[in-house]
Amino acid sequence: MTGRLGIARERGRGLSGRVELKEDTPQLPDEARLLPLAKDCLRWEVQAIEATAADLGEEFLDVSRRVHATVCAGRKLIFSGVGKNVAVAQKLVATFNSTGVRSTFLDPLQAFHGDLGLCMSGDLAFLLSNSGETDEIVQLLPALRRFGVGVVAFTAEPTSQLARNADAVLRFRYQHEGCPLNLAPTASTTAAQALGDALAMAYMGARGFSREDFARFHPGGALGQRLLLRVADIMRTGARFAAVEQSASIQTVLLALTEAKCGTAAVCDGPGGRLAGVFTDGDFRRLALTFPHVLDLPVAEHMTRQPRTIQATALAVEALKILENSRVNDLVVLDAEGRPVGLLDGQDLPKLRLY
Repeated sequence: MTGRLGIARERGRGLSGRVELKEDTPQLPDEARLLPLAKDCLRWEVQAIEATAADLGEEFLDVSRRVHATVCAGRKLIFSGVGKNVAVAQKLVATFNSTGVRSTFLDPLQAFHGDLGLCMSGDLAFLLSNSGETDEIVQLLPALRRFGVGVVAFTAEPTSQLARNADAVLRFRYQHEGCPLNLAPTASTTAAQALGDALAMAYMGARGFSREDFARFHPGGALGQRLLLRVADIMRTGARFAAVEQSASIQTVLLALTEAKCGTAAVCDGPGGRLAGVFTDGDFRRLALTFPHVLDLPVAEHMTRQPRTIQATALAVEALKILENSRVNDLVVLDAEGRPVGLLDGQDLPKLRLY
């Protein structure tokens, strides 16, 4: 058999792409320990985060003030670590950058071969070391001093060489690694990551960083759409927007709805006037059951007054919430003077993936 189906079957895969274990797959020597060990690892990591949270105090405030002083001076944060702390440091760089705090990663080895050139007087460096005795990190400290860079020891050991010679200490706590041998960095790196995140989030909140500020640094993808997209960006306008004056007949309104291919018409109190009400295709169907000459009726007597509306400057997610919490399918969009400028059709929102 040829083609994709044949290839899938040849490799032992079903059409779903799942790979089944072979009958002769070797078994773990002690498979019964899998779940207990996994739960132990998670418990140790939870314990480390809880212990770190309980220990927060004046040192955390001191570091936060130093971060603020660095930002206000137009300088940057520098994060450095080796081993597993590289990933922690790089994640914190990304987190701080996403909240408008300029940050960068400094490789301790490359620092001594030219990368110290990124350091400027007034920068603030976070040196990550669980023991506070990591050679590459300890040796980096005096080099940073020569450039006038402030140093925060990011460590679990407040009496370590790194902590003793730093300007401030950001301490995380843990009792036992999640590793069954108590060797592989797990609970310690989890606590360090959580503490760094706490510093970034606490500083973000304390300085009044808004959703709009956050959106400026996340313009792409679904997150950017949720935070940045305005009603004015997605509303129906022009030929796709049905608007009539309140002196119009229902027949005129139906013609406007048909031409715009929508289900709701805005009824204005005059040419280019303010919104007086709305009339929907559902309103027409209900009237047609009662009035034999429905097309001749004046829309002003049968429109919905004081309908739900939304401002053109509102976020699209706000419109989504209104539609979800009400029994309407469309929202007339108003400008600052209360004049209808477009229509937000509920059927347009799902394809924007604002959920």
